[in-house]
Amino acid sequence: MNLTDYNEIRAMLSRHGFHFSKSLGQNFLTAAWVPERIAEEAGLDAQTGVVEVGPGIGCLTAALAGRAGKVVAVELDKALLPVLDETLADFSNVTIVPGDATKLDLAALVERELQGLRPVVCANLPYNVTSPLLTALIGSGCFETITVMIQREVARRICAKAGSPDYGAFGLFVQWHCETQLLFDVPPGCFVPQPKVTSSVIRLTRRAAPPVAVSDEKLLFRVIRAAFNQRRKTLVNALSAALPLDKGELEKTLIGCGFDPRVRGESLDIGQFVVITEEILRSKGADL
Repeated sequence: MNLTDYNEIRAMLSRHGFHFSKSLGQNFLTAAWVPERIAEEAGLDAQTGVVEVGPGIGCLTAALAGRAGKVVAVELDKALLPVLDETLADFSNVTIVPGDATKLDLAALVERELQGLRPVVCANLPYNVTSPLLTALIGSGCFETITVMIQREVARRICAKAGSPDYGAFGLFVQWHCETQLLFDVPPGCFVPQPKVTSSVIRLTRRAAPPVAVSDEKLLFRVIRAAFNQRRKTLVNALSAALPLDKGELEKTLIGCGFDPRVRGESLDIGQFVVITEEILRSKGADL
């Protein structure tokens, strides 16, 4: 069966009584080059174990299974389970796990299903849960690389640098934990139903250590989130609104760090946020 042929897809889904769910953000690929290139970019081999989130009808799963030692595909929609049983029947190295990937113990899943293999993620992520899924995948600390297709605008934000209009707190979170690389775009016409936006494939490579040393990582991201919660405000005003810090003290802190007190968070890179965090920690300490 050609899992990217629209007519075959439609006939198979009709046979199973399947209907697309808007709430689950379901868009199935109809361009054969896309799953092949995603699988190629993931750098798989027989020693690789893949976790895929949202396999759909299995076209990417099949491309992954042809290269990797094992693929574990996590599918939330129970209506797709009998479809996957049919489309992936020929692949003995694929395991389908019903469930919500944001709620699974990913470390336990990897330990149980991919023991002895190099664990990676490769998936076409649903647009509506991209951020919580990536947060869960990165936060698990299990995966050497995460190669995923997501909405282009989100991909740009994840890879954005300081000063860019796409730069923000979530991108800094991802960049703190991973090196990011934008690989290629996928137009709407490669899916059924067609989404209203272009997709992009990105690769995240887990860092051995954060790019900059910091004494208090939780405080660093409190500072970063505060800075971007109110982008139009100066950093002084944004931080004083979100943290128990006096504006006058903040101005002195920024000047002491070598920054103009009128600076905005969007112009600061991760190292500069660390400098400010360390100075706040030094001056306020346990009061935070």
